[in-house]
Amino acid sequence: MSLPTRVRIVDVGPRDGLQNEKQPVPAAAKVELVRRLQDAGLREIEVTSYVSPKWVPQMADNHEVMSGIERRAGVRYSVLTPNLKGFEAALADRPDEIVVFGAASEAFSQKNINCSIAESIERFAPVVQAARAAGIAVRGAMSCTVGCPYEGEIAPEKVGYLAGLMKGIGVERVDVADTIGVGTPRKVQAALQATLQHFELDQVSGHFHDTYGQALSNTLAALQMGVWNHQSSVAGLGGCPYAKGATGNVSTEDLVYLLQGMGIDTGIDLDKLIDAGQYISDVLGRKPNSRVATAVLNKRAA
Repeated sequence: MSLPTRVRIVDVGPRDGLQNEKQPVPAAAKVELVRRLQDAGLREIEVTSYVSPKWVPQMADNHEVMSGIERRAGVRYSVLTPNLKGFEAALADRPDEIVVFGAASEAFSQKNINCSIAESIERFAPVVQAARAAGIAVRGAMSCTVGCPYEGEIAPEKVGYLAGLMKGIGVERVDVADTIGVGTPRKVQAALQATLQHFELDQVSGHFHDTYGQALSNTLAALQMGVWNHQSSVAGLGGCPYAKGATGNVSTEDLVYLLQGMGIDTGIDLDKLIDAGQYISDVLGRKPNSRVATAVLNKRAA
């Protein structure tokens, strides 16, 4: 077992975490959240998405948010672009990386974007091509890599199929996402193994949801395979729309606490990170969905 000595975390809170919030979150609050995450030491932040405001009204302020953030050297700002129109809109805001997506489940692909997996990748090919030509990095988010709300368990071969398609259109690195949080360590390792047939270890990241309380166990399983890129969401922002009342993204605070406790460097100041999570939770009018933040904030109050 060879654990990485450092881990790079992508905080997806501003985009993946906030996108399903029903109440509008002011652009200024999103900009402030990004600032606080940077102050805490985050070097990769998923800021917003360029999707139709009809489908995701929460991200309608993408240009305002991207224009408002204070760019810092050494920080990578990524955005989700579902099609060429979205990419062209994003181009004006100079993202460092764009994110395209695909599912390892045919049923999920059909329900989510109304086309097959192969068709979805075909649609993304010109987006990837345009981004690479413009000198913008491309990441591929692979959803439902261990389980699907419609198909149930997903075979590793399906994950490998999707990873191969993504590699084929020029995607540079991929996220192996347990979208509904049903994965357990061995299943997650099988999904990662299938992905590693197509991408190098440095190009693969873990994205685990905590719906069934398995996200940190799955992170440890990925670390044991040497996976050193991981994604999480400050304050555990982002529920799981397929499991009512369940938590979604693993919280960045819990992930950082785990890694620090194992002597793995993240470059992140946990106290500042907890403050960032407290800030956005106050904006949303609720408590942070992080065990670590709750424990630390209770300790501070005492």
